[in-house]
This record gives sequence, structure tokens and C-alpha cells, in this order.
Amino acid sequence: MQRTIHRRGVAVLAAFALLLAACGSDDDGDATDEGDTTTTTADGGEAATDEPVDLSSIEPTGTVISVPDDHDTIQGAVDEAVPGDLILVAPGVYNEAVDVTTDGLTIRGLDRNEVILDGEFDRDIAVRVLGANGVAVENMTARNYTRYGFYWTGVEGFRGSYLTSYRNGVYGIYAFDSTKGQFEHSYASGSADAGFYVGQCYPCDIVIDDVISEYNGLGYSGTNSGGELYLINSTWRNNRAGIVPNTGSYQLCYPNRQTTIVGNTVYSNQQPDTAAIDVALLAMGNGILLAGAVDNVVERNLVFDHERTGIGLVPFPEEDATDVPSDDPDDLAMTCEESLDRDLPDPDDIDDLVLWSPRDNSVRDNVVSDSGLADLGLGSLEDDLAVLRNCFADNDFTTSAPNDIETLAPCEGTGSGDWSEGVFDLIELMAAERPPSGDWETSPVPGPQPNMPDAEDAPARPANDVPTAVDIDAITVPTRP
Repeated sequence: MQRTIHRRGVAVLAAFALLLAACGSDDDGDATDEGDTTTTTADGGEAATDEPVDLSSIEPTGTVISVPDDHDTIQGAVDEAVPGDLILVAPGVYNEAVDVTTDGLTIRGLDRNEVILDGEFDRDIAVRVLGANGVAVENMTARNYTRYGFYWTGVEGFRGSYLTSYRNGVYGIYAFDSTKGQFEHSYASGSADAGFYVGQCYPCDIVIDDVISEYNGLGYSGTNSGGELYLINSTWRNNRAGIVPNTGSYQLCYPNRQTTIVGNTVYSNQQPDTAAIDVALLAMGNGILLAGAVDNVVERNLVFDHERTGIGLVPFPEEDATDVPSDDPDDLAMTCEESLDRDLPDPDDIDDLVLWSPRDNSVRDNVVSDSGLADLGLGSLEDDLAVLRNCFADNDFTTSAPNDIETLAPCEGTGSGDWSEGVFDLIELMAAERPPSGDWETSPVPGPQPNMPDAEDAPARPANDVPTAVDIDAITVPTRP
């Protein structure tokens, strides 16, 4: 059910919502009609969703297909390969866009910095995995594509390892409507939306570990994703905004929920000259920003040097919404497939502006400093912020909005104090003028990135070995660089 919200600022939020609608709505895919045998992908294609594959049955065949020795193009090698094959790509510049529809392939470059897929500012996606389960892409670079670098959609089982994505127009490294995956030891820069993105999955069973994201609109964006989704041990710097999980009914699987953000270094996300979609412009200057997120865990991160908030919890306002927020545990436990059967309210009963508030999030043991508005912030137009049940405990910080946030909203026991003192001013958050989007085609060229060990000799490794558990307790707050 919807809550009553303060009317102060609704007009501003309505304008804000028009811009936020751009956050993924153009490129993150469309809802699938119940009973369809295909999934509409985020780029408008169709990914087959026939019988689910048993990932454990995908084994390396021992066959190696070499590019360019056996095939002049990566696409030619992919078209010949069968599940379990290894495609080994020699150094060179490959002016192609590769579509993968075969399960269980491993596509690997011999040198991460010298195996380069180049879109020449004309092709759309470097490697697009369409409904092919268990595909791993390793040790190569994608640059100069108009949309994405590396992209998986409609798959179960995926992995991107030792990848570099730069100067790709919308997203860098991207998974949509996909589960049981991993991005590791990878780098993304120069995209107007997000360097790394995970969208429309629950439970996701996805780990993002040891990645670097910089000079993007958003370092990370995750619309309506969560459930065993981990962002760990990674660096998010010099983007417009750092880590931004978000919610909206314009995509399936809402809300964003149960994302675990631990052990990250997040700093200086107020870069004024990156390419940026509208929501990245509005979110600029925030380190970790939970926008309408539910039941997320933010722990033991090092966050510093942000002109707005270090860690902020804010509402996601949506116009033309198809549904309203729910507190029903059964609704929050729905898988993506189950959500297709969700009973939607009559459109006439939905307010012109629906507010997806941040609820039940836990912010603990972070080290946060040098924030312009507040190191820790919680903002909403709710009448009673306490009913959102967010909690803050044992953080190392100086300022908060509202004041004394750990006393107002402790993670243990009952809070006390005055929520109106030092309130988080959402209008100020949104009203400041932002520098316009830069040109992604001229974003910085990164230096050499670490290569995958033993790329030439390591056997094929299909993506059927994605971690099923992460030892979160072993992760500590990073050392300041």
C-alpha cells in the first residue's frame, strides 16, 4: 500500500521523475508477456528460453579454435564451436560485433590489452551473449561501441573475467535478466550510463569482485536486481556517482532488494566531464546511493570525497508507474518468474507520482568522510522516517542528515531523538546545477590492465563454477589509496 507523503517538494520530484525514467528504460529491456517462449532483450533482440540447461553438464571438450589461424573472425569461430570449446583469440584489432547463441563456450584473448574488439563508433555491441548459458568471456578489450562492451541477456550461468571496456556509449559490462554469474578482475570506463550493470533478476546469484569502474555516468547501476547479489572488494572512483542500486516498475522484478555491498573503495564520484545520462547528472556527487532500494546491506566500505553524500538513502520517484510499493513479505519474496503473475492495481488508482522509498537497509561499519552535505544521509517525503526501518550502526563518520542518525535509527534496540533536526534536504540534493554530459567518444584511454594468468595454456572454463557463497565476514575495510 502507498503511504502518505509530504507535499513539500512533490512538484520538484515530479520533474526529477521525468529524468529518472531514463535510468535504464531505454536500454534495459521490456517486460516479458506471460507464456512467451522468448525473452525480449535489452537491445530489442530475442534470447531463446527453451528447456533450462544443466550447468554442471557443460564440460570442456579439449577442442581449441584459434583466431585468426582457424577462422579470420571471432564470429566465425563462435559459429563453429560446440558447448565446452575454447576459442582462443590472438592479439589484433577485430572490427566486428559478436553474437553468441551456443551454451558453454569460453572465449579468451591471449593478451587482454592487445586483443581488441573495436566498434569504430559504428557497431553496437562487442560481445552479445543471447540466451546462451554458461558462456565465459575472458582477457580482452572492447572499445568504441555505440551501446555496450560485453553483454549477457536471458542466461543462466555467465562470467566475465579480465575484461576491459572503454569508450562504449551506454554500458560497459552488463548483465540483464540473467542469473548465476560473475564479473571479476575487470575494468570499465567511459560509458554514459554505468560501467557495470546488473538488471532485472531476483534471486540473481551474481558476484562482482575486484573490478574498477571510473569515468562513467554511474560506476554501478542495478535496477530491480538483488538476492545473493554481491559487490565486493572493488574500486568505484571518478564517476558522476558511484554505486546506485535503484527501483522502478518500468522493469520487471521490482524492487531492488538484497544487494550486499561490502569492502569497496568508493571515492571522488563527482567527475564533471564524463558522459552521463540524466539520472547520472542528478545523482552526481554521491558515493553509495540507494534509490528506492529495499533490504540492502552496506558494510565495511571506505567512502570519501563526495560533494553530496558518502552513503545516501533516497526515494526513487516514478511517473506513469504500473504498480505501487508493497510491504507484503510475499511480494518481496517473488522471483522474477513469479512476478509475472503479480496482480496490478487499476491504473486509475495509481497516483501520478509513485514514491519508491528506501526501506529496511542496513548501513554498518563503514568509514565515511569528506562529504559536502552529509557522510550518512536518509531522505524521504514520508511523514515518519522511522517507519522505513533503515538502520545505521558503528560507522566511522562526522556528519549525518538528519543529525545523530545512529541514535535515531540504530540497528539494535529502539531509536530516539528528533528526526526533524538537520533533515536531509532532498530539494537541495536535486536542485544544484550539474555540468552537462561530456562526449563518451573522447573519454580517457586507460593504461594497460593486468592479464589473465596462463591465458594460452589454461583449459576452457565454462561459466558453470560461479561462486555459490561469499565469505563476507572475512572482508575488511580497505586501506585508503
